Amino acid sequence: MDRLKLFVPLIIFLVLAVVLYFGLGRDPRELPSALVDRPLPSFSLPSLREGAAVDESALRGKVRLLNVWGTWCVACRDEHPFLIELADRGIPIVGLNYKDDPRAARAWLQRLGDPYELVVVDADGRYGLELGVYGAPETYVVDADGVIRYRHVGVVDPAVWREHIEPVYRNWTARP
Repeated sequence: MDRLKLFVPLIIFLVLAVVLYFGLGRDPRELPSALVDRPLPSFSLPSLREGAAVDESALRGKVRLLNVWGTWCVACRDEHPFLIELADRGIPIVGLNYKDDPRAARAWLQRLGDPYELVVVDADGRYGLELGVYGAPETYVVDADGVIRYRHVGVVDPAVWREHIEPVYRNWTARP
C-alpha cells in the first residue's frame, strides 16, 4: 500500500500533462457552436427601421451573413468599415442589434453607414442567448434554407473573411 502512494504524484502529473496537451492544442478564439448545421432558432423581433416584427423566414432564400453588433461594442466599430465593403461587393448581411438602444443604433448607422439589408433588434438579449452569443461582434453564415453553416466570434476583417468566412460563404452560394 505504501508503494502505491509513491505513484500518486506520477499519476497526477500524467493526467495533468494529458489535459494540458489537448487544451493547449486548441485555438482559444474558436468557440464551437451547437447550432452549426442546424436551423436558426425561431424568432419574432422588431425591425430597427420599420418597427414591424420580423421572423426567421426573412433570412431564407439566399445565403447571408448574420452579424451581431451593438453601439456599445468597440470591436463592432472596428469591424464596421469592412462590413460596408462586403455589402458594397454584394454580400447580403443581416444585423442583429444586440442589447442596445434602437435610437442609438439608428443614429450609429446613419453616421457610419449601413451595410445591412435588414436589422432586427434584440434589446433584452434573449435571442442572442438562443444563438449562443458570447458577445459582440459575432458573425454567422446562414444558408438559403435558414441553416447556420458557420460561426465566427470576433471582428471580421479582410484576413478573417478570406481565410475563414468566405470559403464557407462561397461553398453555400455555389450550391443549386
